Amino acid sequence: MDYSARLVSGKAGAEDCMGEIAKIIIMIGVVLVLVGLAILFLQKVPFLGKLPGDILIKNKNFTFYFPLSTSIVVSIIICLILYLISKFR
Repeated sequence: MDYSARLVSGKAGAEDCMGEIAKIIIMIGVVLVLVGLAILFLQKVPFLGKLPGDILIKNKNFTFYFPLSTSIVVSIIICLILYLISKFR
């Protein structure tokens, strides 16, 4: 019986709800750790952030940087990874 069915039948107790919330909080924590590790290791990739098409404007008191090409490349890589994960599931 899934959670919505338990809610309708009145069999969803506080312990069920707390267990679900705990799982969600743990998953958020795992995702944050993975994102932190990715940021830590991606700083060492030499070409990331310096691709042709990345916009960099420097003045005396102002610097504007928009990694257009880098964000497109990262988006394509993430899409391919998610496609492969869903394909072999």
